[in-house]
Amino acid sequence: MAVPNIFATATAAIPLSQLDTNFATAITLGSTALYLGNTTTTVAGLTLTTPVLTNPTVTNYVETLQAVGTVGASSTLALTNGTVLTATLTASTPCTFTMPTATAGKSFILILTQAATGMTTATFTSVKYPGGTAPTITATASAVDILTFVANGTSWFGTYAQAFA
Repeated sequence: MAVPNIFATATAAIPLSQLDTNFATAITLGSTALYLGNTTTTVAGLTLTTPVLTNPTVTNYVETLQAVGTVGASSTLALTNGTVLTATLTASTPCTFTMPTATAGKSFILILTQAATGMTTATFTSVKYPGGTAPTITATASAVDILTFVANGTSWFGTYAQAFA
């Protein structure tokens, strides 16, 4: 039996009995071809909203970089546009970063660049650090500190690597 493989407005399940034996027939959802394979499912150009992946293998991926820009006396970090953030401190203006909601399993990286003249400090609200001590941001002009944060649903936990030149 031929596979009815165009489903622009499908309202019913596709009967497995109508697929060929190796599942090589493409199913079209709107303008997207979907190939159901024995071990691989290919979806090209399809945006998935809040999918749940169980035990995936991800190869050669890129995280979205979010440029926060130059920050003043305070900055609220948001992860809606990416989980690798870059920010530059303003000369002679200590900055307090407000953390996003500590959603369990959420993590992000902040690449923090010191002001071109150096000597600016930064603090982060509600973060637990190793040994209970927050890092002192590298004061050298244009130095880069990389801070990594992960949440357990209640708290943010932070680690850091510092003084990249």
